[in-house]
Amino acid sequence: MLQVGIIGLPNVGKSTLFNALAHGHGQAEVSNYPFCTIDANVAVVPVPEPRLERLAELFKQETRVPATVKFVDIAGLVRDAHRGEGLGNQFLAHIREGDAILHVVRCFDDPQIAHVEGWVDPARDVQTVQNELIQADRESMERRVEKARSQAKSGKTEDLEKLTQAESLLTWLGDGQPASEWPDREHGKGLLAEVFLLTTKPFLYVANAPEEGDGDHVQALTDFAASTGARVLRIPAKLSADLADLDPDEAREFMQELGLDQTALAEIVLASYELLDQVTFFTGVGAELTAWAATRGTPLGAAAGRIHSDMQTGFIKAEVVPYEGLCRVGSWAAAREKGLMVAKGKDQPVEDGDVVYVHFRKPG
Repeated sequence: MLQVGIIGLPNVGKSTLFNALAHGHGQAEVSNYPFCTIDANVAVVPVPEPRLERLAELFKQETRVPATVKFVDIAGLVRDAHRGEGLGNQFLAHIREGDAILHVVRCFDDPQIAHVEGWVDPARDVQTVQNELIQADRESMERRVEKARSQAKSGKTEDLEKLTQAESLLTWLGDGQPASEWPDREHGKGLLAEVFLLTTKPFLYVANAPEEGDGDHVQALTDFAASTGARVLRIPAKLSADLADLDPDEAREFMQELGLDQTALAEIVLASYELLDQVTFFTGVGAELTAWAATRGTPLGAAAGRIHSDMQTGFIKAEVVPYEGLCRVGSWAAAREKGLMVAKGKDQPVEDGDVVYVHFRKPG
């Protein structure tokens, strides 16, 4: 399952946003005090997918199982958290093995809500958190260098090369640079895969700003993010939480009044999905239709393993029909008759919208 860590300074609306995302899936404490999030909060959120509903209606399948994204909300970071300020940076372990990071940035002025730095400055606030992530990565690499030095005593070329890479990366982080910009990152892919550094992960920024106003703060964040190629979503966290508390019909009516065609929360989930270059494929068994996530280019054999490991191990072939074609002809049998169904091998990639039936040998 995809996992996205939610980070930010205290009092930026991080837990409010998480609670809106987690509606019905777990709640985080919210108050006007720094560090009210102590333990990590976790919510598994469905990925909005209208094609799932359309296929289920077409094939009269009553149970729809969407693809999901796990969001993990951790305690707010402050300047010098790596030195023990605030609650420290020990909470970063909760997101170290995740796939991406969603950084919530305060882009509104409100004298009733304290700011840990005294005033709102999105670029400064992002850099403060970024510095703490770099320092946390530096601590991880210090431990990895010690291990590499021990292994290098073997005299093996591979171990000596790994030590050189580890020391190079540690120096880079020590200079205050993120691992994502390490000049030797292509050659050092093997090392990076071992250490789960936070600053190698893709970032998505959320500007917590009201529906109107505070445009200067949002622009400042957008300008900063542009230098790294990251995307910024403008999300009013309080409004999103209020919408999540309404029943679906009331929420739709309210959204229509506001001129919104989708919730900000759906925008976050879909943006996370896009950030990680995910595609969706579908399978149907009995009365159940399921949407599955896979990284673009994933071979069908590996995609089948998402469903069940036996399917990957005993994979024979996959019968595949594109979503659009299946909807056009109206049935699996018609798709076969009209030549829309294609038999594919385990090494061929699964495509977005593929409806898949896997043939496999059962173990034993």
